[in-house]
Amino acid sequence: MFIYFLAFLIPVGSSLAQEKLTYQKPSREILELVDVPLAPSTLIDSDAKNIVFLYRDQFKSIAELSEEELRLGGLRINPVTNISSRATYFNNIKVKDLKAKQPTQVQGLPENPRLTNFSWSPDESKMAFTHTTSKGVELWVVDVETATAKKLTGPTLNANMRDVLNWYKDNSGLLVKMLPQDRKELIDSETSVPTGPTVSVSDGKEAQNRTYQDLLKNPTDEFNFEQLARAELVKVDLDGKTTKWLEPKMYDDISFSPDGNYVMVSHIKKPFSYLVPYYRFPSETIIYTKEGKPVNQVNDVPLIEDLPKGFMAEREGRRNLSWRSDTPATLVYVKALDGGDPEQEAEYRDEVFVLSAPYKGEGKSILKTKDRYSGIIWGDENTAIASDYWWNNRNTRTYVFNPSNKEKEPKVLFDRNYQDRYSDPGSFVRVKNKYGQEVLKMAGNQAFLLGDGYTPEGQFPFVDRLDLETGETERLYQSTYNDRKETLVKAIDMEEGEILVRIEAATEYPNYFIRDIDGKEDLTRVTSFENPFKSLENVSKEVITYKREDGLELNGTLYLPAGYDKENPEKLPMIVWA
Repeated sequence: MFIYFLAFLIPVGSSLAQEKLTYQKPSREILELVDVPLAPSTLIDSDAKNIVFLYRDQFKSIAELSEEELRLGGLRINPVTNISSRATYFNNIKVKDLKAKQPTQVQGLPENPRLTNFSWSPDESKMAFTHTTSKGVELWVVDVETATAKKLTGPTLNANMRDVLNWYKDNSGLLVKMLPQDRKELIDSETSVPTGPTVSVSDGKEAQNRTYQDLLKNPTDEFNFEQLARAELVKVDLDGKTTKWLEPKMYDDISFSPDGNYVMVSHIKKPFSYLVPYYRFPSETIIYTKEGKPVNQVNDVPLIEDLPKGFMAEREGRRNLSWRSDTPATLVYVKALDGGDPEQEAEYRDEVFVLSAPYKGEGKSILKTKDRYSGIIWGDENTAIASDYWWNNRNTRTYVFNPSNKEKEPKVLFDRNYQDRYSDPGSFVRVKNKYGQEVLKMAGNQAFLLGDGYTPEGQFPFVDRLDLETGETERLYQSTYNDRKETLVKAIDMEEGEILVRIEAATEYPNYFIRDIDGKEDLTRVTSFENPFKSLENVSKEVITYKREDGLELNGTLYLPAGYDKENPEKLPMIVWA
């Protein structure tokens, strides 16, 4: 009788507990560590005159994590708001003159801000961004000088694909992807009734292919992907006036030429694939005038379901289309010389071409690379830096070459294993030119490098001057800190020897400074972020090393509470995280 009575009581108590159960909060000490405001992310203009601080919460809310998500063609999309379901949002903006003591709060921001897609205007007086509401994505602009924000559109942007917004070079407005007027309702894949089977055809050629996440699986997925990817291109003036620029298509990459007179636009075409993500679907690239009139088609890429074997495999035909940053409107593209097959022997793997308006026919060859093309930093008509790489042996080469004279042999500046941090020569310093494009910073035949400075003794970042003719380097500065970490963020003015750096230590929160590398190597403080984890400042942290029974050396980090007396140790409860 007693046993039956207990069996009756337990389910009732359990039911009551479930009805009242809600998410609980931890103790105040733990909550203060978890719910602490993060130090802001920073966006710095090219002259390092202004810094924009972007603030965000450390974790997404339960409401955000509960939002609807569709996984189609390699994308993860919120179909209600038309933006990536994995977007990182910021909730506040402040601006600061580098010489001012405190940042200024931007006024006029939307309520419950969910801000992303930040983009400087060409003259860097303004910054555009998007705000995601419950109904969709809006376009906003903040005036950096006055620290005021203004909404330009309603929730009508289509931010599901790349290049959501692009500034006109005259700073008059932005070219934006908008939801098309004729967009159809999405099909609910959970409730829709299939009209026939999903058919896969295997009568093609034998080929290897890797597996991908979130692929299209059936005609319903195809329909929904097309509706979510379609957008019309619209010019939005800074007063909010909109002008239709191009009819709806599945637009992907969009970029203005350096002088702003041409726009390179890529769009996805059918047929889709159930084997590869959207960026391997058929696509077409067309050059337009800034008014939206077509000039010429410059690329037509078929569906890419099969490639040769190997990580270094590439498709044949034009790829890596971009604008040459040191000229007004020169197109750059690359072609594989080995058929895209890494197993095929070839003296040169890739060839780089340039093509001027009206962008017809084949371009002019300016460079061949030994291994797979990686990129170019443009300098001037006689100087550019190119790099290639090869995954199989982890090798990378860096060349200086003359883009106006192919007969002049490129000079190899660096030839190294890209996984070897000790041999890393650093990154080339760049500056903005008259077109607002980043180009190689040069002083005569010399360039400059900012390096991370990894060594067996520790990390000591450096600034080098590189002679592009001889390949010899001169060290202008090297950090000497042993008790803290210095990061070289940005070269502000190489003539004056000013570098923006970030310095942090075990008990010092990261902050920004201007370092004068000439003479006294003085530091000028830029930010004064407080350590949000002050309760952990006096916690003891020690790396301990020990040998396992089989002789293998292991190590771990031992944390002891503040005030723990190591001279008179007491036993404490221990948590092991392995």
